[in-house]
Formats: sequence, C-alpha cells, structure tokens
Amino acid sequence: MLSKIVRTVSNQLIVFILIFGLYIIMHGHITPGGGFQGGAVIASGVVMLLVAFGSSDIKKALRERRLSVLESSGALIFIGVAFAGIGTVFFYNFLVGTPIFGEIPPIGSNSGNVWTGGVIPLMNLSVGLKVLAGLSAIVLAMALFSSGEEMEE
Repeated sequence: MLSKIVRTVSNQLIVFILIFGLYIIMHGHITPGGGFQGGAVIASGVVMLLVAFGSSDIKKALRERRLSVLESSGALIFIGVAFAGIGTVFFYNFLVGTPIFGEIPPIGSNSGNVWTGGVIPLMNLSVGLKVLAGLSAIVLAMALFSSGEEMEE
C-alpha cells in the first residue's frame, strides 16, 4: 500500500477515468475508439487502484462473481442486439430512423452527433463491459497470485 497522498489522488482520479472510458465507449462510432478501447481505459483505472491500495483491499470490492456477471451481461447484450434485427439480417441496424440512437444526420455520416449510430453504441457498450470485466479479472488474478492470495467465488 502506498502513501496517503497516492491513495487520495487515486480516489479522485478514478472518477475521471471512468467518465473518460464511458465517453470513449459511447462515442466510438463517431471518433476513434469504441468498446475495446474504452473498456481498456476503465480497466487501467482498476490497475491504478490496485497499485494504490493493494490487492487485498480491491479484492473486497471486485469479487470474481461480480466481474463474471458483468462480462456475461456484455455478451448477452451483444447477442441480444445482434439477434434483434434477425427478421432482416443478423446484426441489422434496426434503430436507424428511430428516436433511440437512430437520428439520421442531415450533413452526412459523421456529423459528430452521438445519436446517429443505430445499434453501434449498444454494441460498443456491450464490448466495453466484456473488456473491462475481463481485463480487470485478469489483472486482479495476477495481483492476487503475486501476493499469494486466491480469488474467491
């Protein structure tokens, strides 16, 4: 465990890292980024907390079951959205032209409007959930293994 200053700064920074990761996930269809990149950013926040507080403190907050549920939720959302448009084709963008992420931009395909992606923001969100849970579980398992502890069910 590091000094009180490092722990305090980490507590303040994690909020901004989470917000930035969510920004990358939700704007992945109009900017460089997406679910994988945003999930990796959020997982890097978990790494920062592991370094600042140690693996035993973080293990209490991040249980293996919670990470597993988060990762499975991402997979189910991804599969659900992919099959939702199956009446036409697999991965059909059924939200285009609807009020939910389906607004058609008047200027072209990349007007910078987050509501123009159809199902792509939902796909990015599901991939982000899988990546942040998977990478966090891997890093937490490595930290616990190096400290001689084990992950709990």
